[in-house]
Amino acid sequence: MVKKNEVETPAAAPPSNHASLSDLTLLFLRLGLTAFGGPAAHIAMMEDEVVRRRRWLSRDKFLDLLGASNLIPGPSSTELAIYIGYQQAGWMGLLLGGVCFVLPAAMMVAAIAWAYVRFGSLPATAAILYGIKPVVIAVILQALWNLGRAAVKTKFLAIIGLAAVTLNFLRVNELIVLFGTGLIVAAVKWTSSRPAAGRFRVFALYPAVPIATLLQTATAPGATEAAPVGLWPLFLFFLKIGSVLFGSGYVLLAFLRSDLVERWHWMTNSQLLDAVAVGQVTPGPVFTTATFIGYVLGGPPGAIVATIGIFLPSFILVAISGPLIPRIRRSPTAGAFLDGVTVASLALMVVVTFVLGRTALVDPLTIGLVVTSAILIIRFRVNSAWLVLGGAIVGWLLSGRV
Repeated sequence: MVKKNEVETPAAAPPSNHASLSDLTLLFLRLGLTAFGGPAAHIAMMEDEVVRRRRWLSRDKFLDLLGASNLIPGPSSTELAIYIGYQQAGWMGLLLGGVCFVLPAAMMVAAIAWAYVRFGSLPATAAILYGIKPVVIAVILQALWNLGRAAVKTKFLAIIGLAAVTLNFLRVNELIVLFGTGLIVAAVKWTSSRPAAGRFRVFALYPAVPIATLLQTATAPGATEAAPVGLWPLFLFFLKIGSVLFGSGYVLLAFLRSDLVERWHWMTNSQLLDAVAVGQVTPGPVFTTATFIGYVLGGPPGAIVATIGIFLPSFILVAISGPLIPRIRRSPTAGAFLDGVTVASLALMVVVTFVLGRTALVDPLTIGLVVTSAILIIRFRVNSAWLVLGGAIVGWLLSGRV
């Protein structure tokens, strides 16, 4: 039985608005400037904007795009922005969605890298993050509640989702959890209905995934000779990373360290940790770590080629897979696979939120911030970007830095 407040929720109705190129540009530029907190927070802010507020997409459609973005290598939140742009405005929207989300963060990281090279240290960020992190937790929780109600359609999917949460807590590889969950749900659907068509489409949805996995093995540390620092080697290195990397910023750190520090000695451990820290504490995708590294190794040209290299595969993979999503959903078995992947994607967000919560909620003030932010975003529908900025100001004031 549907509750009254669920019927009246705007996102429950079919989307009635359609984005123009200027709308897409302004939205993703703003998100690129204010989306702190990593992929889970980025996804939550996008859901708040394109589903709840602007009604560009239905919640089910948004979940399909979220599931698809987790099936291809690269930064999932950036790929979600690219998918949304493509769904709303075609190929030009695809470019604008991704570029406008990445560009503000990349420029900010490049400016920090300039200060780092010139002065040898990073600007203080602890005070700002103290106030931002609890707000991010509230934004993610709101999105998980809304998306979970749409994604968990049956008791079976609820059980599968709990299993995915458990496996992720046990540190089972994210890709195994995503594909395993999708294949289990698809197999159950196939067994129950045994459709004549669409039986093998699940394995052909994203040919880039097995190809990327093979590339990951072929280009593992020790597979190639050491290369000198130069724009072309820098571009190829980050192109490889963007083509094969699944997982979190911590997985990115492992990839970068094995090549940049251990094999080629382009950077020290301290420099690499500084680079990853900048990618974590600035808004936008964590993969802008590449911008910092490129600037440190090759100045402004190095920052440009490294940024293009790591994000270019995402645009290509979304361009290939984007047109397939409506066909996937029309196939019962393939649609069930996407349902499973979507539930697993939300399970990964649950685990990330738990980990972030343990580090963010450290005292009564931060707990008060998360409760207040949750009330403002759920009850009064305050824009999540304003809440993040407000959290930054509160953190700065409470730390006595003003």
